[in-house]
Amino acid sequence: MRDLRVVRGGREVLHGITCDVPRGSVVGLLGPSGCGKSTLLRALVGVQIVKGGTVTVLGEPAGSPGLRRRVGYATQTPAVYADLTVAENLRYFASVLGAPRGDVDRVVDEVGLGPRRDQVAATLSGGQLSRVNLAVALLGEPELLVLDEPTVGLDPVLRQELWGLFRGLADQGRTLIVSSHVMDEAGRTDRLLLMREGRVLADGTPDGLRSRTGTSDLEEAFLHLIAETAGSPA
Repeated sequence: MRDLRVVRGGREVLHGITCDVPRGSVVGLLGPSGCGKSTLLRALVGVQIVKGGTVTVLGEPAGSPGLRRRVGYATQTPAVYADLTVAENLRYFASVLGAPRGDVDRVVDEVGLGPRRDQVAATLSGGQLSRVNLAVALLGEPELLVLDEPTVGLDPVLRQELWGLFRGLADQGRTLIVSSHVMDEAGRTDRLLLMREGRVLADGTPDGLRSRTGTSDLEEAFLHLIAETAGSPA
């Protein structure tokens, strides 16, 4: 991203963001609700109108047709059909993407939904729906996964399981950008982009941010950076 600016409702919500994301890593996009995380992710996958700047993904402009099978995107609200089963949903989205037939079985196993494959989506729990949403994003073996708050509303056990899955995917060489407003998830990433009010306050590894702010806790580090940006003593 280079000098990315987005205006929504007549108000600038992203203020000239510039950053790079390395391949094969888990990058956390963290910040409070309303700070611009979802807008930034929408720009990354090419579904957000931008006011200025550029976004390049895997060597191509964001939203290019050639990226359709190379980028997987999971929205914050599960985008699946409630009246279809897990397998039916996945078969439908696989046909839209032109993914191989065997992908449905593969992604069902990857997200741990084997016992639920023939269950109607409307009867699934919130955590199970999140997994279906993630499974859709995994169809076609994308090189980049963009996940908008995939663990929101989940209990700690499910969150831990999903982060274990994210790490396994990164170990396979995929790149993941995962947004969250839960600071205790920050330490699970390789790299953090801390956002506030449409700007990136800090970009670095969890250990690097702790060292920079002289804190032992990432939430304290975030608060320190807010105070630093505001020009007040931390």
